[in-house]
Amino acid sequence: MPCRFPPHSLPPPSSSSDDDVDLEQLVNDMNSSMDSVYSTQADTALLLNNGHAHRRHTPPLLPSSPSRERLRQSQPMHIQAVRCLQEEQHLRPASLPAIPNPFPELCSPAGSPILTTTPPSLPPSSSTYPSLDPLMWSEDGAGKVVEIPADMTARDVCQLLVYKSHCLDDNAWTLVEHHPILGLERCLEDHELVVQVQASMSSDSKFLFRKNYAKYEFFRNPLNFFPEQMVAWCQESDGSIPQSQLLQNFLNSSSCPEIQGYVHVKEPGRKSWKKLYMFLRRSGLYYSTKGTSKEPRHLQLLSDLEDSNIFTVITGKKLHNAPTDYQFCIKPSKARSDCKEVKMLCAEDEQSRTCWMTAFRLLKYGIVLYQSYNGPHQRKSNLSPFSAPVRSVSENSLVAMDFSGRTGRVIDNPVEAQSAALEEGQTWRKRGQRMNVLGSPSPLHPSSLNTVIHRTQVWFHGRIMREEAHKMIMQQGQVDGLFLLRDSQSNPKAFVLTLCHHQKIKHFQILPCEEDGQVFFSLDDGATKFTDLIHLVEFYQLNRGVLPCKLKHPCTAVAL
Repeated sequence: MPCRFPPHSLPPPSSSSDDDVDLEQLVNDMNSSMDSVYSTQADTALLLNNGHAHRRHTPPLLPSSPSRERLRQSQPMHIQAVRCLQEEQHLRPASLPAIPNPFPELCSPAGSPILTTTPPSLPPSSSTYPSLDPLMWSEDGAGKVVEIPADMTARDVCQLLVYKSHCLDDNAWTLVEHHPILGLERCLEDHELVVQVQASMSSDSKFLFRKNYAKYEFFRNPLNFFPEQMVAWCQESDGSIPQSQLLQNFLNSSSCPEIQGYVHVKEPGRKSWKKLYMFLRRSGLYYSTKGTSKEPRHLQLLSDLEDSNIFTVITGKKLHNAPTDYQFCIKPSKARSDCKEVKMLCAEDEQSRTCWMTAFRLLKYGIVLYQSYNGPHQRKSNLSPFSAPVRSVSENSLVAMDFSGRTGRVIDNPVEAQSAALEEGQTWRKRGQRMNVLGSPSPLHPSSLNTVIHRTQVWFHGRIMREEAHKMIMQQGQVDGLFLLRDSQSNPKAFVLTLCHHQKIKHFQILPCEEDGQVFFSLDDGATKFTDLIHLVEFYQLNRGVLPCKLKHPCTAVAL
């Protein structure tokens, strides 16, 4: 490196005891170190001024007194530190001190002086997810923004929305992961982290808030979900396995349950389907290359369970040219909107599709599903019968009273209190009818009151089409006893009861009949008559009558 000192300005060599010090080499090292320091400062000034360099003229170093020479002799102590800084600049780009930028909005994205202590090339940790404010959608198309922390599960979000919507929490509410472009949706499990699921969703996907009565129905009636011809060990034991043993084989990790049967599989990149014999095990979903053989050399893995989720296809069979209407698919958890990675499947009937999808969930999550199902029941069992459901402070402070005698008394018997409440409700209806007949200021005639009082109930959905009623029943689980009431499209004075039984949807017409100038409603051509639809629903919730099963689960649509 050329020396900045002119030859005549160098101090004469000393003849004293300092002869072992090479001053010329020392000065050269000092000049090189000062150049590196000034170049580093210039680079820093270049970045801090948003790309506009300010030239810095370095003044030449002049010889000074012996005291300045002693100072120069101490300067080489900093040379190694500067060289380390230069080596770090080669290892990491734009290594700058942790100086916060007070005006980030004044800097362009390319030259923004964002000064951090972490190298920008390192990605954020995948184990932590920030809090999000996703938009939750209800059945009526309304949305609500909900702040969701990173550790909030789907069950926690449902309880929050139930509280905000003033609904009754019956462990049937769920969040639905909806993909409109792919035409897929699935119900989130109660233990899943919503923020983690949101991170794997595309921008057009969204969460829906609705009920799903079939979420844990297989724990109550497992034989309705697992036909004997599809369960391998049921065939081996001639269908003699009880319900408890059937579920234990799924929940016990040491057992090897297996679901088998024919499934239509869509060929990749084509609209043609191929019928294959499938086997669902803990290790994954397999298909046989030779008939129904389950020998290892004839089995090919179609999809694993660990990194995949099972979805229901809601677009219909015309879009994919499916052989039946009972489509479902297996989608990798990390795939957002890539249709190539989705495995399209099609079952023969609704019972087979429900069996495949339920077994997929049980084999993937196992005992975690049972803990999510049993948790709310354990909390309810710890409460007294008079503390649930909790509505409000004013309602909890009320007690049942009997004023039939001279003095009032508190009704301690719960059965007597319930019968008294029902009797009071009947008396209220009769008293309202008498007031209207005698000239009440209410504009409603008693007959007209009976025809509109049902519109306040959660199970009544007004003038919806038959197809819409089918869609709502299917979305909320297709369990026995799931029902709704709607206006009849053919008869403007009649109503229709839509009921699900054995995964089949049936419709029953409710016709009005007049007797002694009063209008009644009947399901059985006048054999059993009711003054309003509320009476009719309450009766068939207790008695099956002409229906295939009792009314059990109201199909509910909640506006957020």
